[in-house]
Amino acid sequence: MVKRTDRLYAVGELPELFVLPKKMHAWTLRTETLGEPISAFREEIVDVPQAGKGEVIVANLCASVNYNGVWAALGKPKNVVAANGNYGDKKEDFHICGSEASGIVYDVGEGVTHLKIGDRVTVSAAQFDPNCPIVQAGGDPVNSPSYRIWGYEANWGGFAQFSKVMAMQCHKIPDGMSDVEASAFASAGVVAYRMLTHWQGNTVKKGDVVLIYGGSGGIGSIAITITKALGGIPIAVVSSDERGELCKQLGAKGYINRTKFKHWGTPVDYLDPDKQRKWIYEAMKFKAAIWKIVGKKQSPAIVIEHPGADTIPTSVFVCDNNGMVVLCGATSSYFASVDLRYLWIGQRRLQGCHSGAEEDFDKYLKFMAEYKIKQPIGYIFSWSEVPLAHQLAYEDKSYYGKNVIRIVP
Repeated sequence: MVKRTDRLYAVGELPELFVLPKKMHAWTLRTETLGEPISAFREEIVDVPQAGKGEVIVANLCASVNYNGVWAALGKPKNVVAANGNYGDKKEDFHICGSEASGIVYDVGEGVTHLKIGDRVTVSAAQFDPNCPIVQAGGDPVNSPSYRIWGYEANWGGFAQFSKVMAMQCHKIPDGMSDVEASAFASAGVVAYRMLTHWQGNTVKKGDVVLIYGGSGGIGSIAITITKALGGIPIAVVSSDERGELCKQLGAKGYINRTKFKHWGTPVDYLDPDKQRKWIYEAMKFKAAIWKIVGKKQSPAIVIEHPGADTIPTSVFVCDNNGMVVLCGATSSYFASVDLRYLWIGQRRLQGCHSGAEEDFDKYLKFMAEYKIKQPIGYIFSWSEVPLAHQLAYEDKSYYGKNVIRIVP
């Protein structure tokens, strides 16, 4: 039986097992504070939630930074504070971000059998209703209407002393893995692995060229490592030579500094032949840069995409015939323009990819062990730097690997 106490613990201090405080420190968002992350996040004292059926309470040790925290702070493309409670949970007037964490189980709800108090766990992002007809029929949980991302659509994320999560999100941390690493691979690594291995007919094979945007970032850096392990040829797209050199250290065959090209964004008017020729000329220079790194005219079999509007037209253009552009976000904008001729004439695939679910996590965990994969870690921030960490992501100034917030030293 877990005892509730009125004591408020300092950040970094853990209660003894079987004791939970009634209140906790948390970084929150409220509708009236939304804006740039540096000012949107506010530290508050809030109630520690109760574990319901199939849920557990986790004391967070570390939590990693995802770009969805930037979107949540901005209130765009959706106001997650206003949408709070849409998945059957109690509606709150605040939202706690954080979609990946490592921690210790401090309470277990009804029906939880695979976890016990004291277990050290990594918490993944995916939540869904296991009784959904799609899931019950053996379908991909990502396609369920109940699917949501913890810390974004769902409340009680990792930037708090304690989080309420579904038990299905918790996986025991492998021996030898640090709290920092355990908080950083559950989303970025699983997404990258899913992008490269999940889509039948377009999985990375030995000798395949894989073009990776944001190669030094959280998803990009681990995508390089995974591609290399599977025998592919990773090529990074970055915004500086410094970031490019980091990508080469991770195993990239080479890198392209995107600032040296001028055609980014929505292509010019297709009805103006002169402007269109200029766009194609610049896009061809970018394609030639890929070929130069490969050493022959071999185009990408897979393009790992997440900038969105600024890069999608180029990605579709440079992708090889029968290849795939796979998209897991849209940090520049989610309204994009594409010349569809390249899709149907080249039989190229434009594929969306979300965070995956338990099966994807389990596959990736086995892959990590087999190939000795480690998530590249960038900055390790302190608890007080949650707003700064997200502001740097917003300003594209956090340039290597996954950034992590250390909550308990």
